[in-house]
Amino acid sequence: MDLEGIETGIEVVGEPKIANPLVNNDNQSRDRYFVSDDDRVLISVKLDELEALHRAGQTPPSFELAGPREKIYFDPSKLRCALITCGGLCPGLNDIIRAIVLELYYFYGVRNIYGIRYGLRGFISSFGHDIMDLKPETVSHILNMGGSILGSSRGPQNIDEIVDSLERMSIGILFMIGGDGTLMAATRIADVIKQRRMKTCVIGIPKTIDNDIHLVSRSFGFDTAVDVATAAIKGAHNEAQGYPNGIGLIKLMGRHSGFIAATATLAQQDVNFLLIPEIDFDLDGPSGFLETLEQRLALRGHAVIVVAEGAGQKFFEDGQSERDASGNIRLKDIGLLIKSRIGAHFEAKGIDVSIKYIDPSYMIRSLPANANDSVFCGFLGRDAVHAGMAGKTKLIIGHWNNHFVHVPMTASAGKRKQVSPYGKLWRTVLEATGQGSLKNE
Repeated sequence: MDLEGIETGIEVVGEPKIANPLVNNDNQSRDRYFVSDDDRVLISVKLDELEALHRAGQTPPSFELAGPREKIYFDPSKLRCALITCGGLCPGLNDIIRAIVLELYYFYGVRNIYGIRYGLRGFISSFGHDIMDLKPETVSHILNMGGSILGSSRGPQNIDEIVDSLERMSIGILFMIGGDGTLMAATRIADVIKQRRMKTCVIGIPKTIDNDIHLVSRSFGFDTAVDVATAAIKGAHNEAQGYPNGIGLIKLMGRHSGFIAATATLAQQDVNFLLIPEIDFDLDGPSGFLETLEQRLALRGHAVIVVAEGAGQKFFEDGQSERDASGNIRLKDIGLLIKSRIGAHFEAKGIDVSIKYIDPSYMIRSLPANANDSVFCGFLGRDAVHAGMAGKTKLIIGHWNNHFVHVPMTASAGKRKQVSPYGKLWRTVLEATGQGSLKNE
């Protein structure tokens, strides 16, 4: 990992001077309960990198440990908070909302908590969306619901209008749950708030089912996605085995990063070919995918293929100029292209095949979180509240080296984590599938 230039300092809106009311709910000592800003988590724990920094006289970069502080900035009796969910749906959104609301209400005594409906549009008066008053009774039953009770939307909105709305509502803490586009918007909102000298904190909770946010080792929803993707692979394998020359083809999420597809492949090791955005491959030629697939069918009589949605975009002649409302390139459907090319390849050779195509993407996105994700979301939501109450701003709650930490938005937003072609995950995939490079060298 390149450790140069990683900023880890966390901004605050003011000095915290109020005693944290959480001490009244704790039977342990203050020292054991509260976290200090001096409690740090090293970004890298590799000995060679740490020794190199030591020789250069540099302090190893580290993140603030997340958790409750002994002093808080906001008076809970006067504080108003707002929550917003943006971008695509993801398992765990309601778990995050519930954790934030219950922590604010029961443990800090905050009574004014508002849900902004349908993403950033909810701040813009012309859309006419009502605000949801969030109380414990509002969120007590939502753990088993998929999606988000606040709704969502894509696309940019006017930042000044958003901050105008925050100012009118006297919001002290804004919790933004979303992916990379949301975090970039949150960064701009925080900057405008600072320019206006407002005392409003912006706390981000990173959301991406693809697990591709930079400097975040795990994002919520990923575990649930892998669970369901694994079930799809099982079904595809059963279908493939049930027919002569049976082929099970599964398309999974992963616009730019193949973490779901790779992890599900290792969780259910019936996959013979994995195609992800980070690893180039050829369709035709002696070492290409189609010829290798033909060899697999001749040897074993069936095959299972997993393809991430962003893989193989080079095979589309009409380019990728179209973009969605969030500015993301509209990907072409690689799953259907692979299915078509497989059919044409074997038809030209007079070989009968039976292709079963499975695309569980939207079903996965709208499901409730599984048990592991639900617990993980509880930690994220509560630590987001602790950070906001302490007056910290322009940060995201991340998970790093098995700890929850404060990551500056500027260190993460606009950057992407990807599967390394030389890393352990991809090496293990190659060992499990035996697929080779699928490149004509």
